[in-house]
Amino acid sequence: MQPPSAPLVSSTPAPAVARTRALALAALGGLIVLGLAWELWLAPLRPGGSWWALKVLPLAIPLAGLLKWRLYTFRWLSLLVWPYVAEGVVRGSNDAGLSALLAWGQTGLALLLFAACAAHVRLRLCAAHPPTA
Repeated sequence: MQPPSAPLVSSTPAPAVARTRALALAALGGLIVLGLAWELWLAPLRPGGSWWALKVLPLAIPLAGLLKWRLYTFRWLSLLVWPYVAEGVVRGSNDAGLSALLAWGQTGLALLLFAACAAHVRLRLCAAHPPTA
């Protein structure tokens, strides 16, 4: 028995899927960098840095899954971002100065990450299950 000449599923992702992955990776990287810079140098809760910098550790976990195009990672990452949105809104509303600006930046990046993950999942699921006529 001979193997099929062409694969049934294309191994190259659609351009829109690749863009949503790139956007998710950029937003995730931005959240990690912003969180570290915020809590260690720019506006830490305590002078000299804060243990709050550890809040970015959960964000490092999904990096490997995003780089390997794992759909499951995009799904659970879209749920992981909500505590970062909540923290950004609370600190943006209550802090002053640079800390408030960084908080609103975190909120924006977290919402962008959610939108990118949601769009990525939707595009991949629609491509896997095309509508029937």
